[in-house]
Amino acid sequence: MSNRLTEPSFWILSSLAGGSRHGYAIVQEVASLSSGAIELKGPTLYATLERLEHSGLIVTAGEEVVNGRARRYFSLTDAGRSALETEAAHLVERARVARERLTVRPALTRAVLA
Repeated sequence: MSNRLTEPSFWILSSLAGGSRHGYAIVQEVASLSSGAIELKGPTLYATLERLEHSGLIVTAGEEVVNGRARRYFSLTDAGRSALETEAAHLVERARVARERLTVRPALTRAVLA
């Protein structure tokens, strides 16, 4: 079984690689990093944060109250940074294979020509 990151996990860890953030700031950063392609919703965000924290990839980095609302901050752990680096290397390898295959023109077989 692989230790691949889910897409929400990848984007959240990428966001936290830039420093500690609270939930709403993570949502905004992920939207920015993905050029708007990824819009995390609350249930997905907090379920993913819980799984990442349980897995030791992130930690709670403090809380504050702003305008009567609690903000919990999260930070990347060394294990989280390592997981993100591994995933990034895997994505680079996948892209290399795809580019390599796209430059190869398959030979037409007789079955295709018939």
